[in-house]
Parts: sequence; structure tokens; C-alpha cells
Amino acid sequence: MRKNSIKNTRINTEVQRELSNILRGGIKDPRVAPMTSVVAVEVAPDLKTCKAYISVLGDKKAQEDTIKGLQSAEGFIRRELARTINMRNTPEIKFIMDQSIEYGVNMSKKIDELTRDLKDGDE
Repeated sequence: MRKNSIKNTRINTEVQRELSNILRGGIKDPRVAPMTSVVAVEVAPDLKTCKAYISVLGDKKAQEDTIKGLQSAEGFIRRELARTINMRNTPEIKFIMDQSIEYGVNMSKKIDELTRDLKDGDE
């Protein structure tokens, strides 16, 4: 995989910030969960496509509904992105569910349970 240039890294950061603002304040779709966050954004070097990694606090159904809601609102999100960020091309956004935060929370719970069990076994 090619290493990101400084320009591409700055674009990724700016797009992530603006996507977060748009999701927080502009989406009226009831399918989009209120606890939705943009974990990471990867904009292609030609600025044509963008992968937005989304994390949703909730169950599996809430995650699926949020992705469907974001996909249906992609036109609105692209228009708002074009309005707020001055780029040559406004990228086509593909929303991808990111499970890393949920995975981290589950691993933390398992570690806590294991350490608690070890303490109980020592006594």
C-alpha cells in the first residue's frame, strides 16, 4: 500500500472533521443513530472516492439501519461536503462499518473478567 502524502493526510483529516459535523447536525434520517461517529476517512489520491469508517453505539440492527440511512443520504452529505470544503472534486463516499471500538470494549471487558477471576482464585 502506498504511503499517504502530507496533502492526502490533510485532506483525510479535513474530510473527517466535516463529515462528523454533517452527521452531528445535518442528517434528519431517523435510521441514523444519534451516537454515530466517523472513526477514519481515506480519500483516494485522485479525490474521486472516499471510504468513511463509521462506528455506531448500539446493536447490530442499529448499525445496519445507520449504514442504510447514510447511503440514502449520500447525495446530501456530498453536497454539504462540497459546500464546506473547497476541493477540485467532491469524492463519492462509501460508508463502511468499523468494529474496532466495539472490539476494544469487548476485549477490555474480557481482560477485566479474567483479572477479577484471577484475584478471586488467589484468595
